Amino acid sequence: MKTYKFTIRGNEYEVELKQFEENLARIEVNGTLYEVEVHREMKTSKTPTLVRSEVPPPSRSDSKIKKTISSGPSAVKAPLPGNVMQIYVKPGDAVKRGDKLLMYEAMKMENLVLAEKDGKIVAVKVHVGDAVLQGDLLIEMD
Repeated sequence: MKTYKFTIRGNEYEVELKQFEENLARIEVNGTLYEVEVHREMKTSKTPTLVRSEVPPPSRSDSKIKKTISSGPSAVKAPLPGNVMQIYVKPGDAVKRGDKLLMYEAMKMENLVLAEKDGKIVAVKVHVGDAVLQGDLLIEMD
């Protein structure tokens, strides 16, 4: 581990610390192994230890994910701020999941906005060249 040099009454000793646990140390002095007890004040941590209570497992009814189905048109929103470059759909168009809806520039990159589900375009709320912010409504789908 660590090597130290001690001079006691004019004699030089080379001490290698082999193991140190709590107040017991195993050292080697000039090739001979010794176990020594270290007398020192043990410092206690001022940081409290957090003990959390055990969390009960969820009941079967709590673990199911409930899906909400909206009856009105769904909104396609801008994921990042940017500028609309091209619109691929118009109101009344039927789209499938994964179809291109529009392309816009954000962070100096061209980004495609794709349909997340099958549906029909109800309204296009932006025009080519419009600047949009994150979360702005781009297209309404039914």
